[in-house]
Amino acid sequence: MNILKLTTIPFIMKNIGYLLLLLIVQVSCTQSKSMSINEFTAQDLENAVLIDVRTPEEYADGHLENAININWYDEDFIDQFKDIEKGKTVYVYCKKGGRSSSAAELLNSSGYKDVVDLLGGYDAYLAKN
Repeated sequence: MNILKLTTIPFIMKNIGYLLLLLIVQVSCTQSKSMSINEFTAQDLENAVLIDVRTPEEYADGHLENAININWYDEDFIDQFKDIEKGKTVYVYCKKGGRSSSAAELLNSSGYKDVVDLLGGYDAYLAKN
């Protein structure tokens, strides 16, 4: 009986390894994508939506063309996405990248399938343009 137990341990360990590998693959597939805000073009907006997660005051001071302002600090932030299809690509940006990163994570965890965080934020865009 001890021999049977010793031979099942490698089998169990092998299956645990496979389960861990599947978990890692699943987690990596649900993480947000990112790209530099300066690589973003108008062509990227085909069948996509561009969201500026800064405050309305920041947005009023300047924003990317075609951007929709949804303030990260609003209590109903995620509710404001109800009219955006979860299968549509959603690009998010903020001033430097902190809020957009958090917004991208929240959108992913809320079921949005293709969320892209525009790295560097509006400050990086202004510095280049």
